[in-house]
Amino acid sequence: MPDTPNLIGRARASRTFDAIVVGSGMSGGWAAKELCEKGYETLVLERGRDLKHGEYPTAMKESWEMPNRGGLTPQFREANPILTGCGAVNGTNEHLFAKDADHPYEQKKPFSWIKGYQVGGKSHMWARLCQRWSDLDFEANAKDGHGVDWPIRYRDIAPWYSYVEKFVGVAGNRDGLSQVPDGEFLPAMGLHCLDRHVKEVVESNYPGRHLIASRTANATVAHQGRGPCQMRNRCNRGCPFGGYYSSVVGSLPAAAATGRMTLRPDSVVHSLIYDDKSGKAVGVRVIDAHTKEMTEYYSRIIFLNAGTMNTTSIMLNSVSSRFENGFGNDSDTLGRYLMDHNFRAVIQGEYHGLQDSYYYGKRPTGAYMPRFRNFGDDKQEDFLRGYAFGFYSARQRGGFDETPPIGAAFKENQSKLGKWTVWVSGMGEQLPYADNRITLSKDEVDEWGMPLMEVDMEYKENETTMTKDMLATGADMLEKAGFVNIRARNSGENPGLGIHEMGTARMGRNPKTSVLNAFNQVHAAPNVFVSDGACMTSNACQNPSITYMALTARAANHAAEELRKGNL
Repeated sequence: MPDTPNLIGRARASRTFDAIVVGSGMSGGWAAKELCEKGYETLVLERGRDLKHGEYPTAMKESWEMPNRGGLTPQFREANPILTGCGAVNGTNEHLFAKDADHPYEQKKPFSWIKGYQVGGKSHMWARLCQRWSDLDFEANAKDGHGVDWPIRYRDIAPWYSYVEKFVGVAGNRDGLSQVPDGEFLPAMGLHCLDRHVKEVVESNYPGRHLIASRTANATVAHQGRGPCQMRNRCNRGCPFGGYYSSVVGSLPAAAATGRMTLRPDSVVHSLIYDDKSGKAVGVRVIDAHTKEMTEYYSRIIFLNAGTMNTTSIMLNSVSSRFENGFGNDSDTLGRYLMDHNFRAVIQGEYHGLQDSYYYGKRPTGAYMPRFRNFGDDKQEDFLRGYAFGFYSARQRGGFDETPPIGAAFKENQSKLGKWTVWVSGMGEQLPYADNRITLSKDEVDEWGMPLMEVDMEYKENETTMTKDMLATGADMLEKAGFVNIRARNSGENPGLGIHEMGTARMGRNPKTSVLNAFNQVHAAPNVFVSDGACMTSNACQNPSITYMALTARAANHAAEELRKGNL
């Protein structure tokens, strides 16, 4: 019979990998892909259930085939007041979102944390808009003194944007706008007639403002064995055609194809294991989501890509004699500078022209107006940074205004075309504030015995002033374009409902003021990488996922090179 030390050694060897990736979503999938393709045995840990491509129960159903025609019941809303505050959630996709009771947290100020716990994470439900950052964004902190300087510039990440875009498949035009640099695009979905009307009016009356086709991760032609998009506009149910990019149709299959990926769902990562002698993390402690059994896994490098909130929670929970206040937290910035995009400005209107025009299909995107405030010749005295606008226009059915909502005449009018409407959403940058932060409860724990997360976050004066400008500017442009019944409102929605939470483990040049270096390595333990939203030093006003993916590809390739050199 083998002796005990040999048994222990073999057991540990079976739980030892070259790399561990925590999270299987937008950025975690990219870490897995790059590391596996570089030859490294990689364990991918996902706290949620397994979900394979094609396992989308509502993807092919019509509204009349679903309970409540795909709507949410009062009972569901009552049980999930946080989740149902998110307009993206409905009866066709609620199974992809974590329910309020699944992973509770404490709100010191109102903050709505929207979660997606399954293999692929929230890459199943993202909005798919992909605008690059520019040096306008990477230099903003240094120029106005809010936050610390980014340790990288556009030139550092530009090749990785291209690398990622070629794999993901982003539909768009090369518009020649420096604030959203051009990328590697598939044919754009284009603008329909009302978009073109608004574009003509805006660009002729407001120098420096541009309305462009959204740059969207929907494949307009077959791409990398996926798609093309069927123009059904049902993306957030999951797409059986692979018409849009998610990690379960892209990066994870690429990683699996190498034979070097081990995927373990239902794995709640508790903390990092730190070795004082080597000054490195040597593994992670993992709790089985169902049995609550804890297991340790070991590796040479670790990528934390669990999503901003969970990544930071893991780091805060990873205390040791070396890191008494959380892993890598020598600067006391871990958990601080939490940001989200400000989507509170909503403008709607009706257009009574173009009655002889329509459009083809159900385009799963809209038009986009890149930032124009505090850019170029536009200088604002009342607020810093800027915002973008999303434009979503469509033609309604007829009959709602002319007939009672019942009977044969109403049904007949439903087959007719009605008025054009537009919905304009502002997306404003939030400044990084030290007191917008995540901490861990000293008293309350979740069902896995881990401290509950406490969130203390709010929009401040700069965001409030910017919201007023978004409302006034958006309404003014619609009026100029001939829209009527214009309604501009501040939704007052909670931070978090932008679902773009980021910051809390920021990159920086100085270990005294940041957690990560220019390659997303923890300053104090460089074999640990953080390349999801937690790494962000500011949040610009572009949708962030393409930047997370580019940063992750860059960091993973740096990690692979450092491993090859023996530096990690």
